[in-house]
Amino acid sequence: MPTRAEPVADWTDDELAAADHLRTAADRVLAECGKVIVGQREVLEQLLIALLSRGHALLVGVPGLAKTLMVRTLADSLDLSFNRVQFTPDLMPSDITGTEMLQEDRATGHREFRFLRGPIFANVVLADEINRTPPKTQAALLEAMQERQVTVAGTRHPLPDPFFVLATQNPIEQEGTYPLPEAQQDRFMFTTTVGYPSEDDEFRVIEATTSSARPRVERVVSADELARMQDLVRRVPAADYVIRYALKLARLTRPGLQDGEPADPNVPDFVKKYVTWGAGPRAGQNLILAAKARSLLRGRTYVAIEDVKAVAPPVLRHRVITNYNAEADRVTPDEIVRKLLALVPREAN
Repeated sequence: MPTRAEPVADWTDDELAAADHLRTAADRVLAECGKVIVGQREVLEQLLIALLSRGHALLVGVPGLAKTLMVRTLADSLDLSFNRVQFTPDLMPSDITGTEMLQEDRATGHREFRFLRGPIFANVVLADEINRTPPKTQAALLEAMQERQVTVAGTRHPLPDPFFVLATQNPIEQEGTYPLPEAQQDRFMFTTTVGYPSEDDEFRVIEATTSSARPRVERVVSADELARMQDLVRRVPAADYVIRYALKLARLTRPGLQDGEPADPNVPDFVKKYVTWGAGPRAGQNLILAAKARSLLRGRTYVAIEDVKAVAPPVLRHRVITNYNAEADRVTPDEIVRKLLALVPREAN
């Protein structure tokens, strides 16, 4: 039962049934993905949370960890259209968004410009190795992510709904790449790290991928159903103290002292020592939105502190910009977030 004056959702019986359906459907989606993807349940759940929250995600992992297969399998289980764009140094913005082409009607000889859609016109778009393309092309993708439309020759073309961008980056090979600026990374709700599988999971991967069996993924959720689920996430209530908790997490990542701005007096010393820039207001928004989606996946119709804590690492790790002191002491953004998660509850009470 809700505690500490948890707000109760003012929902109809139909909406409560929809919440139960969302949890059941999410379990089925993860089960279908599990037919193809061995392990990585936490990564898949984070992608599902971002999708339910109408956010985008950045996947970071070394080659060979099935990032592309993971995204395609998720799209297949949700009955969504899927396009993959392999980012290269010579990729142009029009290669993603589409372009105006002069076409002739063979019957009448009449010529006119028609818009040919690019691969971004899909429900799920995988931007593979986004840091391998120049900033101009990156900006075209990120603008479409934010506006959910593209403008070509002065005409606006809305993107499909739902629309979800998953970008991948290779963290070990940076030569000849164009790292995403911090402001563009902030467009992503999550940065999800994909690690090596355990020994048992790796055994199952090798066993499954070297046999003739090919599992078939069932489509369990339609695009219309997903859109209704996304609307339902927004209706999940969050108590004031939960919002304050998310707000404090974001604010304590800011060391201050930029442009004369004083630091929050509660900012811990390790943040002042190791952080150059902290998370902006979008971090707090994403913490609460992602926590709402997670609460529904856990069968609750209210947000708990544990939901915010669970989504804090993927929301904050790309928004905490460390300095040379952190590099010298080998302190990562993840470590800073972990320390804040241990610190904030004591300060919040």
